[in-house]
Amino acid sequence: MTSDINTNAPVTPALPKKRRRKSVSLDKKKSRAGWLFVLPFVIGLIFIYLPVITNSIYMTFCTLSHTSTGYLLTFDPNNAFVNYKYALLEHDWFYEALVNTLTDLMLDIPSIVIFALFMALLLNQDMKGRAVFRAIFFVPVILSTGLIDEIDYGANVAESLREGIAMEDGTGDETNQFLNIMDISSMLQGMRVGGGIVEYAIDLVNNILDIVNKSGVQMLIFLSGLQSISPSIYESCSIEGASAWETFWKITLPMISPMILVNAVYTTIDSFTSSSNSVMKAIGMEYLKKDYQTHMAAMSWSYFLVVALFVVLVALILSAYTFYQRREN
Repeated sequence: MTSDINTNAPVTPALPKKRRRKSVSLDKKKSRAGWLFVLPFVIGLIFIYLPVITNSIYMTFCTLSHTSTGYLLTFDPNNAFVNYKYALLEHDWFYEALVNTLTDLMLDIPSIVIFALFMALLLNQDMKGRAVFRAIFFVPVILSTGLIDEIDYGANVAESLREGIAMEDGTGDETNQFLNIMDISSMLQGMRVGGGIVEYAIDLVNNILDIVNKSGVQMLIFLSGLQSISPSIYESCSIEGASAWETFWKITLPMISPMILVNAVYTTIDSFTSSSNSVMKAIGMEYLKKDYQTHMAAMSWSYFLVVALFVVLVALILSAYTFYQRREN
């Protein structure tokens, strides 16, 4: 038998298989774009701030001595925590300033967040000139930055000096503040309110300007959260016969609870790092002393640990009451 298969026929080579390109998901594209935007900050953090931070931590465990060419840091394992001991135990005024700051901020932070939420609820209403009112409440945020803040700080210092001299001479006028305190005290005592609440209300009235100045950013964050709530939810509540009070507590407040957490953390950090803070002033005064930079570094890092602990505590407490809306995929 003869085979009909032609063994001499040319063999056609197999075509190479085309590799399929893996499609990149939208989330990965957004992630890459996010890293691209934060890349300048990451580079600056690694090459500029990180060496400074490392050197500052190292200074807290050293003793400083000046030489003809500059200064010399000496690390002694036996006295590694002498700067922290000096800052927390031997520096009575630093510890006192730290306690007073914590006490004041525990009262100021809730008042700022509550006032910002109240104003955001008012400015979220459908009314004429709403954009103008929003701009008015945000103006203090702009004025409290840069050169204007330095000018305002200098004016406040000069005014404080004049008031101090006037009080020492007996020529100071406390009539307006005295009347405000008397009016509030008589009103709240007539309502049979406790003495602690009376003092807290008086402090709020005396610090109302500071509260307004520090609530601009928080108000905008609350406004963005309120505007993200679907109007159909409020329409459903109205059809079901819910009152405005019930709608606020059962719809509005849970829906903007993540914004409350963000604003509480932001207000805590902003208040702790304010230049008007008594602890920040104490650390700045210590920096001016020639031989106490290591003590200042120890004070700064001690204060940083307190701030970090306070922020974590606030975040943990509010996270337990934060509502996150689940979205179906």
